[in-house]
Amino acid sequence: MTPSYEELRVPVTGGELAVLRWPADSPGAPVVVALHGITANALSWGAVAGALAGRATLIAPDLRGRAGSAGLPGPYGITAHADDVAALAGALGRDRVVLAGHSMGAFVATLAAVRHPDRFGELVLVDGGFGFPAPTHLSADELMTAVIGPAMDRLSMTFTDRDAYRSFWQAHPAFAGDAWSPEVDAYIQRDLTGEEPALRSGCRLEAVRTDGVDLFRAEVLAAVRRLPGPATLLWAERGLMNEEQGLYDAARLTAAGRPDTKVTAVRVDDVNHYTVLTGEKGAGLVADALLRAAPPS
Repeated sequence: MTPSYEELRVPVTGGELAVLRWPADSPGAPVVVALHGITANALSWGAVAGALAGRATLIAPDLRGRAGSAGLPGPYGITAHADDVAALAGALGRDRVVLAGHSMGAFVATLAAVRHPDRFGELVLVDGGFGFPAPTHLSADELMTAVIGPAMDRLSMTFTDRDAYRSFWQAHPAFAGDAWSPEVDAYIQRDLTGEEPALRSGCRLEAVRTDGVDLFRAEVLAAVRRLPGPATLLWAERGLMNEEQGLYDAARLTAAGRPDTKVTAVRVDDVNHYTVLTGEKGAGLVADALLRAAPPS
């Protein structure tokens, strides 16, 4: 069962960032800051919070333009998120916290560590952080469609009630069978805004579009090769739609320059891009990696 959390507001440029905090059982326990993916929210880390079982304090923000932080204005982009995360780390009053990120959040984590090396310690990247240059023949819209087309479509849809939204997600190949859980349900429900019968995703389309294109910017792609300290990448065997080919494999990571970085790559079998974070097996392995990355109390 996911432990209870509290919701906080942290000042950043332009307003306040919504932040969820799962406290540790001990005041001397390590602190981890965890960042979600491009159309996700802080509760995507709920299963990891449960797997940590009070051994660390987990801090997860709704990134600018999402869920509780949807009201924060632009400019958006990976740099804006990285600076927001540095402001959050400063507000915690702890030195060199462990920084984790899933999918787009992993790219934010690497850039934050490069831009603010005194704020963060070891990194844990979950199916993200290594990218590839954008094909030059694609426009920005075509690029976004190629990368996260189904997710972009969802941002323009409306749903009659919360059960309809739940059914939409339960039909997603990544959440088939026993991949659905109370933690996944809470995560997807946090995304909704508006009133019935016209509920919709709270993600701001402008933020998602800007962030998605920004993932291919040279500074963002290079960040993982400029990390000031060590990092661990847990990469999922399967992809976003539970397809056999995941975002990464050994050859792709080599092509992205992983051997020339400070990143140790670990394959996680029998999970996809989502369940590497939200499933019982994936969440447990992520939690273990976070605790290994944490400095001694």
